[in-house]
Amino acid sequence: MRVWQWRAVLVVLIIVVADQWTKWLVVHSSLTQQSIELTPFLRLVYAENTGAAFSFLANVGDWGRWLLLAASFFICVILLVWLQRATRPIEITALILILGGAVGNVIDRVRQGYVVDFIDIHIGTYHWPAFNIADSAITVGAVVLVLVVFAGEKKDSE
Repeated sequence: MRVWQWRAVLVVLIIVVADQWTKWLVVHSSLTQQSIELTPFLRLVYAENTGAAFSFLANVGDWGRWLLLAASFFICVILLVWLQRATRPIEITALILILGGAVGNVIDRVRQGYVVDFIDIHIGTYHWPAFNIADSAITVGAVVLVLVVFAGEKKDSE
């Protein structure tokens, strides 16, 4: 393994451990009974998400769980292959963030059949869907990856 690959494994492990640890804290706290207001726009809550992002496929039954689990494994394989071919550090970083988040949520789906979400951002009565550390890593990685891809396409067209 090359040095960057060892670092990638380390970052993925840090994301997974932070994600699982924070979820464990939430499950073993009073958040399962109540929410905690941290700021006027941020609360800690407890939510079981049986679906994908924004609870997509949440109410389709047990087959949805297996579909999401299979899709998650497939995406992890694609990310690993992409990582092997990636050359730009920013692209590698984005892929590592997405992979770490995906693994964190896969662990929940395998163990429990749902993902624990606990971060609730809101403005007034509008609430963003609850999310977790793994979702945050996936989102940041995806945004960076989109920017990298579009920046690469822009350079190619010039």
